[in-house]
Amino acid sequence: MTFLEPGGAASRSRRSLPRLLGRLALGAVLLLAGISHLTFNREAFQAQVPAWVPLDADLVVVLSGIAEIVLGTALLTLHRWRVPVGWVVAAFFVAIFPGNISQFVTATDSFGLNSDVSRGIRLAFQPLLVLWALWATDAWRAWRARRSRVAARPPSDR
Repeated sequence: MTFLEPGGAASRSRRSLPRLLGRLALGAVLLLAGISHLTFNREAFQAQVPAWVPLDADLVVVLSGIAEIVLGTALLTLHRWRVPVGWVVAAFFVAIFPGNISQFVTATDSFGLNSDVSRGIRLAFQPLLVLWALWATDAWRAWRARRSRVAARPPSDR
């Protein structure tokens, strides 16, 4: 494959710019969200911690804020590690989803989410964050490519 062939370096370059921008934007969002967990939105995030979590709400907010800062920084700086970072970010979004469900079910007003509609919209966006992390880091594509390579090998080599 040459530089000008479809799927070559020119095509990858065009394809990767939106992913790069998406990864940087997601990293910035996580970094800012993490900072807000530790500073000006701390009480709002505490109200979102479900009552069934066996830890102090403030500790959960601090730990999740630190996690968001670390993950955001990793998305912004660790390009070579973007695929595993993408999987970790996606897993983080899945891990915090029960808190969003709890906020909806218990009708907890916090963080400007003061209606079932606004809390429901937030629920709808959580899976999109997972997809954003997997797309922007090429994690999904890397997983599919690996599956294809494994499937193409003879059964005796698997």
